[in-house]
Amino acid sequence: MKILVINCGSSSLKYQLIDMENEEVLAKGLCERIGIEGSNLSHKAAGKEELEVKKEMPNHTVAIKMVMDALVDPEYGVIKDTSEISAVGHRVLHAGTVYSDSIIVNEDVKNVIRDCFDLGPLHNPANLMGIEACEEAMPGTPNVAVFDTAFGMKMPEKASLYAIPYEYYEKYSIRRYGFHGTSHSYVSKEAIKYCELDPETAKVIVCHLGNGASVSASIGGKCVDTSMGLTPLEGLIMGTRSGDIDPAVVQFICNKEGKDVNEVLNILNKKSGILGMSGGVSSDFRDVQKAQGEGNHKADVAIQAFIYRVAKYIGAYVAAMNGVDAIVFTAGVGENDKPIRGAVCEYLGYLGIEIDPEINKARGKRVTISTPESKVKVCVIPTNEELSIARETLALVK
Repeated sequence: MKILVINCGSSSLKYQLIDMENEEVLAKGLCERIGIEGSNLSHKAAGKEELEVKKEMPNHTVAIKMVMDALVDPEYGVIKDTSEISAVGHRVLHAGTVYSDSIIVNEDVKNVIRDCFDLGPLHNPANLMGIEACEEAMPGTPNVAVFDTAFGMKMPEKASLYAIPYEYYEKYSIRRYGFHGTSHSYVSKEAIKYCELDPETAKVIVCHLGNGASVSASIGGKCVDTSMGLTPLEGLIMGTRSGDIDPAVVQFICNKEGKDVNEVLNILNKKSGILGMSGGVSSDFRDVQKAQGEGNHKADVAIQAFIYRVAKYIGAYVAAMNGVDAIVFTAGVGENDKPIRGAVCEYLGYLGIEIDPEINKARGKRVTISTPESKVKVCVIPTNEELSIARETLALVK
């Protein structure tokens, strides 16, 4: 069975075609600048030359058609006909409080995605466009919505509800949802297998660290808590997001700068984080670390604050679960940045954690970086959201 995985952004579309017999990626690619002048498709099939197509894509329907053409291309493709695609799995950001699991798409599901446009204004409209484009291109082929919030929907109320009047939850579904859920779900379950933990009771903390960053706690693969909230703004310091902040800061800046709430939230989402703390050096951790190494004080504080916030969340989640069996690093920074991994773990000596500095030099591969004597296993497990979506899709359509 071959599953096509689609991840639509407002002006982009990432895809992978995966053979679920052996979970092999047959082809993958990216459509860029959809609806913008200068559209481009990059397509790469296993064992074949890369295909680049520069052609205008006025909408996602045209982009999907170009993806299908690339997949069946005699020279660059991997299938003879789109009928070989058994199902399409879509990353969908938000389902509000309606769905807590992946689901085969029907009109009701599409209406829920549409109703959640205000909760995911940048992602949900694009996700729906991708679904409808696939329906048009491949009538009768099942589409599955894999919600990024599904993992966090398993949180108990004591973790998911804000301490605000309950009526706002009832009227507007304001609660903590958590994001990067597909990644956290995949990595936490892989950690249980990799570390040979009890699948029912394993206490796992996953640190998804990249330009967007979050931490989750799970028991037996089910979410106990996660750092992002109603939106991805809550939690860790990130590339451009502030993370946790006193809500009164918003009012204070509004009053002092003559800005409205939307303007300040734009600053907190797009101009803060390590970009803002470093005095504008960069939102890329590598650039800020370079400046840190050159003696830039603001850059140093930004990196140290990021590390501190990660360690603080880990400590909180150890308390929330009354223990931890494994701590896992994943995503761009988590998989590749040995200084940040090492510095985070230096805060965790009270847990009996010991890191092997040589093994911790590993980049982008599955490895245990803790010593055999360490009382808690610390691992690096590269995330694979596309494979996770494909597995969820297969489970529903096979």
